[in-house]
Amino acid sequence: MLTVETDTVAVEERLRLGRLACPGCAGVLAGWGRARARTVRGPDGGVRVVPRRSRCMGCRATHVLVRRADTATVIGAAIAARASGGGHRGIAERLGRPPGTVRGWLRRFGTRVEAVRVVFTRWCRALAPDPVLPGPAGSGWADAVAAVIAAAGAFMARFCVEVPVWQVVSAVSAGRLLSPGWPTPTDQG
Repeated sequence: MLTVETDTVAVEERLRLGRLACPGCAGVLAGWGRARARTVRGPDGGVRVVPRRSRCMGCRATHVLVRRADTATVIGAAIAARASGGGHRGIAERLGRPPGTVRGWLRRFGTRVEAVRVVFTRWCRALAPDPVLPGPAGSGWADAVAAVIAAAGAFMARFCVEVPVWQVVSAVSAGRLLSPGWPTPTDQG
């Protein structure tokens, strides 16, 4: 399975233009039908999606282009709770998710807290004419979450919209916040 962003139109466009790479051989992926339907869980229930299937033009392997089983809002709530000192079991219980799932999210995010802080600090600077950058928040996790919140605030102020913070995160990372290979060196400046 290959994790992609939530914008199905963008995924189809990337697939059509040959901009998705095979995780096995780095060959070009092309469309190859659909996979079985699944539910993406949000804080208020789930939504049914039918993921796209692709086939590598190099090694001929097939891959399902999936999104995570939970929305960015749910995963973001877990990350924010961990930044506030919570442990994975308590967070999982509060969110109604399996502890192993939450532990996986937190471990993956934990490997990139500094890179996330850098990326979102850059976005805050780029979006705000006179950005108010967050100061040290007490830990690498808290610093990263503070940068995320500052960038989301700058985005909302710049475009006069009100959107959930973690949807901004999903847009900035193209839905790949916890995916292997994100952020790329280009994302980090």
